[in-house]
Amino acid sequence: MNSKQRAYLRSLANNIDPIFQIGKSGLSENLLKQIDDALEARELIKITVLDSVNDDILEIGNIIAEKTSSVFVQALGKKLTFYRHRNKGGMI
Repeated sequence: MNSKQRAYLRSLANNIDPIFQIGKSGLSENLLKQIDDALEARELIKITVLDSVNDDILEIGNIIAEKTSSVFVQALGKKLTFYRHRNKGGMI
């Protein structure tokens, strides 16, 4: 993904609300499955990491991207944005 595509996704992400929260229990297999399903349905999602999480935000983002085969678009404060192209028509 090039920088123009990433900038376009960041601009789209400004208008969406986070649909998941990662708390002190961290990343469970169930949460990763729900994130995977949401990426298939929406392509672009935001996730909030709560203050109770002691892990590094970027590390969490990289783990989610790896486990869901998605692109970690950005980390802005405690919000993470991910994108995965759908097989049936997509944004990019």
